[in-house]
Amino acid sequence: MTLQRVAAAQFFSGTDVAANLRLCDEYVERAVAAGARLVVLPENSNRMRDYADREQCWELSETLDGAFVTGLRRTARRLGAYLAVGVDLRGERAPDVYICSVLIGPDGQIIGVHRKHVLWDYEYTLFVPGDEPYEVFDTDIGRLGLLLCADGIVPDTPRALALSGAQILCNSLNSRGPDEYRVHVPLRAIENRVFHVAANTVGGPADAWPWMGGSQIVAPDGTRLADAGELEPGIIVADIDPSEADDKVMPEVGDVFARRRTDLYGPLTAPLESLPVASMCGPAPKDMPSRPLRVATLQVSHFPNTEWTITRALAQIAYAGQRGADLGVLPSFFCFRPGEEAADPAAAAALSARVLERLAKACAEAKVWVVAHLVEESEGAYHSTAYLLDGAGNVAHTYRKTHLTPAEREWATPGDRIDVAHTEIGAIGLMIDDEVWVPEVARLLTLDGAEVIAHPTDWRVPEAAHVAATERTEENRVHLVSCTRLDSPAEVGSQVVRSDEFAPNQPIALMRYPTGHWSRHGFEEQLLVDLDLRESHGKMMGHHLDPVATRSPELYGMFLD
Repeated sequence: MTLQRVAAAQFFSGTDVAANLRLCDEYVERAVAAGARLVVLPENSNRMRDYADREQCWELSETLDGAFVTGLRRTARRLGAYLAVGVDLRGERAPDVYICSVLIGPDGQIIGVHRKHVLWDYEYTLFVPGDEPYEVFDTDIGRLGLLLCADGIVPDTPRALALSGAQILCNSLNSRGPDEYRVHVPLRAIENRVFHVAANTVGGPADAWPWMGGSQIVAPDGTRLADAGELEPGIIVADIDPSEADDKVMPEVGDVFARRRTDLYGPLTAPLESLPVASMCGPAPKDMPSRPLRVATLQVSHFPNTEWTITRALAQIAYAGQRGADLGVLPSFFCFRPGEEAADPAAAAALSARVLERLAKACAEAKVWVVAHLVEESEGAYHSTAYLLDGAGNVAHTYRKTHLTPAEREWATPGDRIDVAHTEIGAIGLMIDDEVWVPEVARLLTLDGAEVIAHPTDWRVPEAAHVAATERTEENRVHLVSCTRLDSPAEVGSQVVRSDEFAPNQPIALMRYPTGHWSRHGFEEQLLVDLDLRESHGKMMGHHLDPVATRSPELYGMFLD
């Protein structure tokens, strides 16, 4: 084990570039004095952005051979440290300016520059997004990947860097939303099993939207090794072993890269215009009417015996019909004791067939569509299968779980497709349990035109609901209905996360943090939520940012490796 001490600084840069350089020097000196070999500084450390237009942005931005970057190169050389610093740099032609992360080595040489690919909202009016291939930099402290703020709002840039071998993500932020600290930064570490060193701006002018701070150093398992808080400037440091990021195993899930299904990922690299989601990008058409869908989480699980459990599930469906629900979702393997399906898949499949018949009858009587996760037998093989039953009791769609855990592979055969059911009540995608940790699943369903994703689950840890599931809606702008078992190990209830449609003057927290609805853990209560499928046709996160349309599929070749 070779420990490396890394640091993140959070502060606010004003309009005096020389003063900002001195501020950066001060923070780097403090970090190095604390033993850090890598120091990450916030985005646009060179200058706050008060530009009137692109021309002024060009006039006041930096160059790689200018005083600001040259000064930081001297600092790196003097202190013998690696620096990853956010700098707004002029492009080759006026008035193009790029938001950049500049990686400087301990010898003062520039190792690499990353031009931010995904810009945050207003930034599209001042800057040009980068389009260069992703690059990972092999250094004597580990393999470093560079990203900036909104690059991590979507899963693609962190995934591309991790698949390219990055052990440490160096993230310079200028964020005024709560989602970076609570969701994006920790999840990009967890789902890629990498270290994440994130340095954000903090404070600034007193108005309704302060810069949120929350700089943090996160381990591959999501542990916050250091946390600067959301209020004050400061330095944080942590000792990490970068080689730990080469172990991609998540407990109970397995190797997060080995379980990927690259044979199904073709749409991830396809041009946007060739995909069903193309017509859903941008703002929802002004003349598109509301399309209400009332959803219910049918929260039950095995207790105290199988027949009793089935009877209670049937009662849930009947009650959902009385309440006017259009779609109900049952939890993962709701009618089995934990592990029962794996112990005897043949018996589980036989029981599932009988349960499916009874559920179908209940759907027809209540006129409710229902998603149920059961064991399916087909030609001598067993599948972990989610069924979509329509309001007449017919099977409208099935999804055989494609991303199996090592334990599931002992008894189940993976499915061979990830697609959406386009039905009379909406475009419905299905996702099963721990697949919430696989960004490709929800992304593929989104690209195929999903308006809502139904998710039978059994939360293992609270972060599965509060971080991963929340993010799947945030990054795809699609409704997500997750129904968990009463005996969920995480002791978290079912959850519905809605794809809130952006509206002018919306508070920034609501622009970037989707609304959630929860039921209590351990209670057989039914969460009823009125969704509007129109919202899934408005992919905008602000006036200018569409987190689906801003993807760069031509750069995602590593997704298929």
